[in-house]
Amino acid sequence: MTEQLTNSTMRRAVLYLFYDERGTVDDYIPYKLRALRPFAERISVVVNGLLDDAGRSALEEVADDIWVRPNEGFDVGGFQEGLRRLGDEVEAYDELILMNYTWFGPVRPFAPLFERMDAAQLDFWGLTDHGPVTPHPYLGKGTMPAHLQSHWLAVRRPMLASDAWRRYWDEMPPIRSYADSIHHHESRFTEYFHEAGFSGIAAYPYQDYAPLEHPAFEAASQLLDDGCPALKRRPLFHDPLYLDRMGLIGRWLVESAASEGYPMRFIWQSMAQTAAPRTLYTNAAMMEILPEQISDWDPASPPRIVAILHIFYPDMTDGLLDRLALVTPGVDLVVTTADEQKADAIRATIARRADPAIRRSEVRVVESNRGRDQSAFYVTCRDVLRGGDYDLVIKLHSKLSPQDGPNRGEFFRRQQWDNLLPTREYAENVIGMFQREPGLGVVYPPMIHIGFPTMGNAWFTNRDSARRIAARLGIHTPLEEGSPLAPFGGMFIARPEALALLAGEEWSFDEYPQEGEYGDGTLSHVQERIVSHAAAELGYHTRTIANREYAAISHTMLEYKLDETVRGVSGDAYAQVHALRPFTKLAGVSRRAIVSYYLHLYHPRLVGAARRILRRGTAT
Repeated sequence: MTEQLTNSTMRRAVLYLFYDERGTVDDYIPYKLRALRPFAERISVVVNGLLDDAGRSALEEVADDIWVRPNEGFDVGGFQEGLRRLGDEVEAYDELILMNYTWFGPVRPFAPLFERMDAAQLDFWGLTDHGPVTPHPYLGKGTMPAHLQSHWLAVRRPMLASDAWRRYWDEMPPIRSYADSIHHHESRFTEYFHEAGFSGIAAYPYQDYAPLEHPAFEAASQLLDDGCPALKRRPLFHDPLYLDRMGLIGRWLVESAASEGYPMRFIWQSMAQTAAPRTLYTNAAMMEILPEQISDWDPASPPRIVAILHIFYPDMTDGLLDRLALVTPGVDLVVTTADEQKADAIRATIARRADPAIRRSEVRVVESNRGRDQSAFYVTCRDVLRGGDYDLVIKLHSKLSPQDGPNRGEFFRRQQWDNLLPTREYAENVIGMFQREPGLGVVYPPMIHIGFPTMGNAWFTNRDSARRIAARLGIHTPLEEGSPLAPFGGMFIARPEALALLAGEEWSFDEYPQEGEYGDGTLSHVQERIVSHAAAELGYHTRTIANREYAAISHTMLEYKLDETVRGVSGDAYAQVHALRPFTKLAGVSRRAIVSYYLHLYHPRLVGAARRILRRGTAT
């Protein structure tokens, strides 16, 4: 049925499927569709679910049709709707491309791809394909056949006009889940039309990347090297343990796209809103070890900076001002404290030092110390955060932590101060990060773990409260199941715009715990843990920063902790984690209970024999 098209330029239409739970259109969408326009006579966008006014305006600039429908049937439902609206008009085109939003591009130019595929004698083609999988991952038996992937399926006129094409869509079963979409459409499409007598291939076939079965994911960098214009979004929000198993480095993948000229801000904007912050942070390796003697920033464009310090212990004022003295552009200083006596002592210290880096200063006495540095920041200094006068805000506070003892308290304080502002050059490097990345919202030290039981548990009892606060603020960014990506210790450097959801809420001191009730589950602890989630909701991403000494101390201890945790558990990290996870429910119980639990979970047939042995042991 293959027909050789004689025209050098095809009449091509694109049916583009888009979904966003917020109804917003990220910048990578119109960028992609604009780049497709030279190759497509018509671009029709089907929106599953919501579309806000700004999103509609953005799409109207690059699309001929915008059709909004209920979010039903996943991609299949959207494509069915688009085909219904196109009707018989679809047969006027030489080629129709069914395309979705799950990839960034063009990372490499579209032109060589279309030139190569236009010359191929075929009825349909896809950008990439997936190799066969046994057993079938959605049926548990048999084999999922090799198939073109549904994010880009191009179909030519003979197939568009065929009865087989009409039957395929008319007889499509209801799609109620992602698994349905894969089973009934993506993994079925290629085989169905091959059996109907049509010919189709992948532009970048999986066989070229053997032994990998899923090159769009597992060989993404190699695909870009080979000229593929698309970069799938999934490697940046997928399970980091899977990327670890496959040896995939998301940071290199993004850098590879950037080296081709693709705007990184599009990637960070979209992924910040899609992925749980710690997942994106891990997959993209977003921790920066900054130089302390060599700086990299643009002194010709210094940002306007305000430092907001909550000083409960006035004798720590000098130490905090020593850090601010390292900020080359200088800062405006706002200090909050608990009473007038402390305020007078702080004012005297500021006056005595006369630091040239402090352009002007103000000391405010908080209405209440309920909420400590959090309420001081979001309530007492709400006007500063929302005033629009500053490009960056530095949040520090006097951290003594007497409840943690001298060693842990001192380490925690140094972990915060030394990783934020250890030297002048380091401080300039932090500013340089914000200058180079307009989508960078917040930076802070990595999660404290030496001396504190945070690893795997840093939500503590705050997650349910965080979910309620997120709903209150309109935050849809996923909350991590494990520890959140958060500024533990409450100190960070941020763009005020990235804090808009937290700073815009009219918190009251009554919402914060009284001094004797300060602890997990309260507003202070929740606000500390959702800074990155609030920033991500607005499209801003987070990075952590560390000096070389701290990185050495932290990494060596992390290696040892992990080594001891999985000692004797075979397999890679993915297998080890899933082997150990069932036992997390048994913390603090007896060895006998652990053995019993293990047998019930993995060897139920041995449970009876074990009971008989245990009974005989008791009888003797």
